[in-house]
Amino acid sequence: MTENSKPTLAARRAFLAKLGGAATCAGAAVGAATLGITAAVSAKTEPAADGASFPTKDYDWTKHQWGFGVDATKCIGCLRCVEACKRENDVPANAHQFRTWVERYVHIDGDKDVHIDSQQDPVNIEASGSEKTFRFANRYKDAKVEKAFFVPKLCNHCSHPACVQVCPTGATYKTEDGVVLVDETYCIGCRYCVQACPYGARFLNEEKGVADKCTWCYHRITKGLQPACVEVCPVGARIFGNLKDKQSPVSLFIRNNRVQVLKAEMGNAPNVFYVGIDKEVN
Repeated sequence: MTENSKPTLAARRAFLAKLGGAATCAGAAVGAATLGITAAVSAKTEPAADGASFPTKDYDWTKHQWGFGVDATKCIGCLRCVEACKRENDVPANAHQFRTWVERYVHIDGDKDVHIDSQQDPVNIEASGSEKTFRFANRYKDAKVEKAFFVPKLCNHCSHPACVQVCPTGATYKTEDGVVLVDETYCIGCRYCVQACPYGARFLNEEKGVADKCTWCYHRITKGLQPACVEVCPVGARIFGNLKDKQSPVSLFIRNNRVQVLKAEMGNAPNVFYVGIDKEVN
């Protein structure tokens, strides 16, 4: 988008002023999502008649249904996934906006509360010495830790995504192969989707003025590659693949483990499946 073609703030406000009815419908959709009764969301476009489809003519999205697995028993909190995602997807180079992040859960002897932090925590930012590289500070070295583990998080690419329900312009949509994307051409930066997401997986990219989130590296997976975070993980804590292929890594992960999803009660039907998390993780 060129500088001259960017919509002005006044134009965006004028557009939003016409969306009173849409906002009311959006609010109703959020309420329905909270009750877990959201309807299934259709794909934005249909595949071409010859089998070729967006985004490349050689990719048939009718043969794919993508899914993601996270094995929290393997994650070591190295944050290579976070840094790789930033580089691959040109995410703003700061310590406050991420498409994927990692949370640390620490149980300390004698303390009934679970201590939770992520790379965005000020103590961890100071320990890394930069807002472009990320580390977990060794803040619990003198504590009697009973249990600790790391949990990678990202967009859940839900089967019934609340973000799609509330978007007033259709900028947020669900593809035929199960990935939730944002069309920056239509996004007006209203942040309805940011508020609707129960997982905190969206943010406003202030450099572009549009909503931003994990895409499972859609530009890579439609070419037969793995998402950047999966590719760089040194311990195999992130698993990705085609759910329509019963022998794919993610299908085997789901079949061979007792997996769970985050906030199942919300009714969004997430497609990120976890192993090794406690009840405190949501």
